[in-house]
Amino acid sequence: MTQPLQNLVPAEWSGTVELLSIPVAWLPAWQTALINFAWYGGSTTEIVFKRVFVILPVLLLVGAMWSTMLSLYTLPFRSARGSFVTALLTSWWDAGRTIWFFWAGTIRVGVVIVGWMWGLLQLGVSLLKTAFRSPLNFLDWTTRNYFKPGVPWIAFLALLVWSVIEALIFTYTLRPTMTEVLAGLTGMEPDPRFMTPILWFFLLFLILGSFACIQVLGDAIKKKQIGIILQMILVELSVIFFEVMFLYREMIDALTPWIAQRTSERLQLGLISTLLLASFAWVGVRGMTWFLFGRFGTPALLAILGRETVRERPSGHHPIEPVPETWAAPVAALKAETEWFRGEARKVFELLSLPVLQLLAAALNFAVVTVTSRPMFSLPFHSLDQVLAGTPTLSTSKTRQSSATRAAPLQGEVAP
Repeated sequence: MTQPLQNLVPAEWSGTVELLSIPVAWLPAWQTALINFAWYGGSTTEIVFKRVFVILPVLLLVGAMWSTMLSLYTLPFRSARGSFVTALLTSWWDAGRTIWFFWAGTIRVGVVIVGWMWGLLQLGVSLLKTAFRSPLNFLDWTTRNYFKPGVPWIAFLALLVWSVIEALIFTYTLRPTMTEVLAGLTGMEPDPRFMTPILWFFLLFLILGSFACIQVLGDAIKKKQIGIILQMILVELSVIFFEVMFLYREMIDALTPWIAQRTSERLQLGLISTLLLASFAWVGVRGMTWFLFGRFGTPALLAILGRETVRERPSGHHPIEPVPETWAAPVAALKAETEWFRGEARKVFELLSLPVLQLLAAALNFAVVTVTSRPMFSLPFHSLDQVLAGTPTLSTSKTRQSSATRAAPLQGEVAP
């Protein structure tokens, strides 16, 4: 660095220039070595570590050293050298503290982030537990209140499952017939992807309706309501005819080849025998399912559809309990956690910002001390509000100057 300066001055001044440049002559080589050490490394992990934790303190040391060495040239011309040296030593003390606070602050941020992750993990586990328990809690409330105590809800679920399975079986057996019928009516073969779900829903409600007819017929017989009994007998005969002709007959037709094969073609089922077997199958299936779970689950099904109670509540029984607020506690906890995270976000922002701002403030203090013999900032910073309050602005300086200008004439007037 000093060699170009020596080339610009006469030869008789080269010794003087070399002597005067001794305080700063070693700084470029030292600065290059220090920055290279902080910027490069032998592995990716070492490079990342140095560029995160080392480069900023190194830049502060470089700036502080340049300011200190250059300020030595101003010592002979300063009036308050003691105050200047004190301010310079204080700046070095602040620089050391800010470097230490920078490293401690990064560790503190890591601890806070780990705490956040642990809190989020606990909140996630709580929500998963609630999501797992909510169906069970709702089912428990339903069995104790909606269906009223004493009604076997297992029969209700068994009725639904059986109806779904029976509808699937008859959808498979009835689909070819329905395809032929719709193809003959429309002149084009329907798409199975659209016809199958529609047929399944139709059969599901038909099967559930057959259980409902049996239930209504049984209630009418118990109450000896002749009109309703005759009406439900006609409806039930219509249901039997439809299900036997279109559902159970298809099942018997599927078994006809097997019966003929087992009897060496000696037994051939005709129309009457097929309908009788289909009717017998309907009576057997409906009787078995009715006495097993249909007579218990059908009243619950009708109560749900009509939004009515299954049976009268005995006197003195406790009132219906409110629906359990399964998600109220987790949602409240989530809201509380959101507010907590919002408050903690500012703290984490301060934890991330203050170490870096303190390094910048310490470097700026060295430059200001070199010029004005006093630092600009009082370190260390404890909050972002302190940083904002301690940062001088142009408007503040103008306000102070204008205040001083206005105060001068008043003092001149009062003095006499």
